[in-house]
Amino acid sequence: MNTTPDQSPSATAEADRVSAAFEALKSYDAGSGRATLWPLDEAVQRALKDHKGRAALEQRFILILQGECSGVAKQYVCSKLALVGSKSSVSAIAALLADPQVSASARTALEKLPGTTAAKALRASVGKLSGTAKVGALCSIGATRDAASVAFLATFLHGTDPALAAAAAYALGQIGSAKAATVLKPFVCIAPGTIRLRVADAGLVCAERLRIDGHNREAKEMYRALASSALPAYVQQAARSGLEKC
Repeated sequence: MNTTPDQSPSATAEADRVSAAFEALKSYDAGSGRATLWPLDEAVQRALKDHKGRAALEQRFILILQGECSGVAKQYVCSKLALVGSKSSVSAIAALLADPQVSASARTALEKLPGTTAAKALRASVGKLSGTAKVGALCSIGATRDAASVAFLATFLHGTDPALAAAAAYALGQIGSAKAATVLKPFVCIAPGTIRLRVADAGLVCAERLRIDGHNREAKEMYRALASSALPAYVQQAARSGLEKC
């Protein structure tokens, strides 16, 4: 086995194991032996402490997504890019959002990536998606806590699809900013009956995030809206408890 001056025989052997695992990943599918991917699991753990190695590993995973492989393999890659991915991964992952087999894994990965690029990609994808994939993309925007997405989410609150309205409310609650509260608070009181409890839950989450972040005035306003609205007793009680903490 040939080695370079800065690479020990053991390091070379490890690199060969990782390359073999990437090759196996190309044909990996349901029923394939999971042990063949262990070198990649180990490489990801090492890469978390090695910025240079992390970027190189990320690029190899991206190439797998852009090539021909099974949905199961793509799910695996998304789970690893959720750990070692950067904005460089966003485009390749976002391309999977319409794939029913991979959509959930892709969204989970995008939620974990740093920066605002993932949220932008999720916003751009919404108009191209439908059904549960579209609802999921809105929820994932919330998971990124992207403040710039508030105005975009607001457009779904008063639409004709209650599932999208509920997802947008959820996302606004997760973002939990003062601007998100300004949009969400009026909707808490007028949300359709079919989604009213889900919207109320979003309001409670938003208020708590505001309180934790030190925005007590906005938190109180949200809690008061929830405490005084025609909502179940448990919601009003939770809101009153929140007020006591502010």
